[in-house]
Amino acid sequence: MKKALLKFLWIYLLFVVVFMLMKPVFLTVYASVVGATAAQWLAVVRHGLSMDLCVAGYLTVIPGLMLVGELLSRGGWLRRAMDIYMAVAAALVAVIYCLDLGLYGSWGFRLDMTPVFYFTTSPTAAMASVEWWHWLAGITGMGAICWGMWLLYRYTAGQVEVAPARGRRRVWEPVVMLLVTGLLFIPIRGSVTVSTMNLSRAYFSTNQRLNHAAVNPVFSLLYSATHQGGFDKEYDFMDDETAAGIVGRLLYASPDSVAKALPGVPGGETADSLATGLLSTSRPDIVMVILESFSAHLIPSLGGENVAPGLDSLAREGMLFTNFYASSFRTDRGLAAILSSFPAPPSTSLLKYVDKFERLPSFPSILRDQGYDAAYYYGGDANFTNMQAYLVSSGFSTIVSDKDFPVADRTSKWGAHDEKVFAKAFEGIKDAATGRSRGVPRLSVVQTSSSHEPFAVPYANPRFVSEPRKNAFAYTDSCLTVFVDSLRTLPNWQKTLLVVLPDHYGCWPENIDSPLERHHIPLVLAGGALTVGGERVDKLASQTDLAATLLAMMGIPSTGLRYSRDIFDGETAPVAVFTEPSLIGVVTPGDTLVYNPDADAVVWRGGETPEAQGEAPLLTAAKAFLRDLYATLARL
Repeated sequence: MKKALLKFLWIYLLFVVVFMLMKPVFLTVYASVVGATAAQWLAVVRHGLSMDLCVAGYLTVIPGLMLVGELLSRGGWLRRAMDIYMAVAAALVAVIYCLDLGLYGSWGFRLDMTPVFYFTTSPTAAMASVEWWHWLAGITGMGAICWGMWLLYRYTAGQVEVAPARGRRRVWEPVVMLLVTGLLFIPIRGSVTVSTMNLSRAYFSTNQRLNHAAVNPVFSLLYSATHQGGFDKEYDFMDDETAAGIVGRLLYASPDSVAKALPGVPGGETADSLATGLLSTSRPDIVMVILESFSAHLIPSLGGENVAPGLDSLAREGMLFTNFYASSFRTDRGLAAILSSFPAPPSTSLLKYVDKFERLPSFPSILRDQGYDAAYYYGGDANFTNMQAYLVSSGFSTIVSDKDFPVADRTSKWGAHDEKVFAKAFEGIKDAATGRSRGVPRLSVVQTSSSHEPFAVPYANPRFVSEPRKNAFAYTDSCLTVFVDSLRTLPNWQKTLLVVLPDHYGCWPENIDSPLERHHIPLVLAGGALTVGGERVDKLASQTDLAATLLAMMGIPSTGLRYSRDIFDGETAPVAVFTEPSLIGVVTPGDTLVYNPDADAVVWRGGETPEAQGEAPLLTAAKAFLRDLYATLARL
């Protein structure tokens, strides 16, 4: 019996020690990003301990039950099964920790189910960002962690023989062992009080990265896996009716004078005339370019560096929305916000649920009902993140992806480079403008990918020789410039509306601490169909507002687009909402709040109003928005 208890204790402590040791490893790898002091390193270990104890408890339940079996059996098969279990557990822990270490630098949050979704929809695309040295470092790290855990087990718990000697079996021993195993309920639950283990246990600092360092990635992954459904119960801060009322007041209760934000627009002072007077035709050909990972920091017009002069020139020529925000952090979530006006849920992606997004109205489907044809151009795998199914259900009749390019053109890890994609899109637009379908209005969407990791592009800007990220953005910008110049030569240019915006928040500059700066992106309207030029719209808005705004410009109702609002409508409140895993941000002219609903903590706050230092309106609004969003998702 004593040996069984000793082995049980060794196994539990082994997991705890490994989890504790991995925190200094994380802090070492990301030392330049976290910037922690020695005292903060200790604080990370201490505040993450309860979560480590919890995960160790989960992993020790099966060994505990095996030990019960060993006390009942004289055979050695359970001991061998224990060895196999510990080897598998070591391998899984190693894989999770190494994936987490590799992804955190790009994603800025601990591991969740997102990479699993990406890998299962298209393994090739999911691995496109991975360089050879990532593989080497990952395999080496996994091997080191796995082998280290096995050695710890082999020379501690693995040395303890539990099976009882012949004739000495005691009935009470397995009962006691079962009760001891049952005590794991306490660390697994996290306490004996009402509160159970959750991500908030690890949060202790105003430095968000220190909080992330304290989180156990195994727990983070398990937490995410168990929060992929049951949306009617998630973020249940209040009843659905109350939440809907608060969201309505958030989005519409603060009228804004668009005339002040957009001087010189013809057509009078009413909201409708401001929108409808912006186009020379009510049914323009629309060319939408969705730029991979671009940010406001790449163009001087928004105070950034002159990395993308072509986009900056378009912004000065046409209409630039200066206070525009990305809905989320990855393309699948950004597409749903842009095309379906559906805000990105923090804990999942709409594109995971085919049965749900099929029921959503979308900007392309509304245009289809108005007689539009719709085409989508992308150089990568359209099956990645269920994109093909989403685009088809959204109303695109033509979808061009990697399989439509010659193998010789697929030189990027993501498929075809942007210059090839833009060239293919131009040929399609040209054929539509001059061929048999001439006169049929068309929506053409071009999605770029070259400015994504690993930022390897067939282009070398002498200004960015040592900065591959900037060079990749400059490359895509040069491709965009050639594309737009080509569009200007077409006979339908004067009836073309050009819409340019990023897919999600930018990946340059790296490691932006401010969520507000991270999500700040440009939205540019240009083209011959636009009746104004050189205008700046300073009103707060986000990607979900794009569809209703464009439809209002064409005089088309945005029926069914629950979260989309016409930016030019004077009754639309100046507000932007964005999310990331475990985060929601609400931005208003006088106050900004970023809230972690999983940790129940306000992690960033800034503003000019007195409320900025208190809880009330924005925190309530953030909670209401989450409840309303998940209630809507549950009803789809």
